[in-house]
Amino acid sequence: MHRLLVACCSAMLLAACAGTTVLNTLTPDRGYTVATNQPFDPENGLRLDIYTPDGAEGAPVVVFFYGGRWSEGSKDDYKFVGQALASRGFVAVLADYRLYPSVRFPAFVEDGAKAVAWARQRIDGFGGDPRKMFVMGHSAGAHIAAMLALNPTYLEAAGTSRDQLKGMVGLAGPYDFLPITAPDLRDLFGPPETFQKSQPIFFADGRNPPLLLVHGEDDEAVWVKNTRNLAKAVAQAGGAVETVIYPEMSHRFIVATLAAPLRGQSDVLDTIAEFIKRRAQDAPRSNEPEIQTTPILLP
Repeated sequence: MHRLLVACCSAMLLAACAGTTVLNTLTPDRGYTVATNQPFDPENGLRLDIYTPDGAEGAPVVVFFYGGRWSEGSKDDYKFVGQALASRGFVAVLADYRLYPSVRFPAFVEDGAKAVAWARQRIDGFGGDPRKMFVMGHSAGAHIAAMLALNPTYLEAAGTSRDQLKGMVGLAGPYDFLPITAPDLRDLFGPPETFQKSQPIFFADGRNPPLLLVHGEDDEAVWVKNTRNLAKAVAQAGGAVETVIYPEMSHRFIVATLAAPLRGQSDVLDTIAEFIKRRAQDAPRSNEPEIQTTPILLP
């Protein structure tokens, strides 16, 4: 029965919306509470959901951004991610952001910064510790998380600082995707003379919070070179980075394995949880470069 369930879930992932609906339906409702639709940017109608583990007090906080080519998706599609993080004792914040074509770069990164700033100010009321904050994302959401961790201007404009982040987790993120050739992406990130500003790799300055970059060799949507190239750039700059490359892992399956019915198919959640728990204990960071490099790890 379990194998049949896994096979069905995996097949449903071929249709993204249907896949997340199935995963959310099979997600347990016990062990946590959810504060839904908390407004963090009323002017733009942006809201977030907060998943708090039962009995949480001073827990690490993870602000998660979903993927969808910067043009589709909703926090409501990722209950399974909120539950997964809460199951490991973390307060999960799932935030919406404005989508193309209603907005263009860097509006969605600015939205992400506002969500982080809101959480820093209020998360202690939901069992989280604002001194133990992480950003995390999948695909386009990993791009947003990386921009917040690597380019300090976004969080500073929102009234906080990347020095207040304990770390960033990226799942199958686009970090180094020049040249941009797809017409919609050229419009989204244009004009061409500013394309470089959209690439996280160009902001590797050695002062980043620790990064955990996770990717699959079988990813045909976002090539694994994005993760390898960013890891190399950050390490060469003297920044903290850890990279896990799975020999067999597709673009959608890497986030889907966080869901309860698929959790036994990989150790992605274990890897994320170990990183967050370890880095949450780090001493407060200064703006001086952290001289630390970690080689690419192959499981």
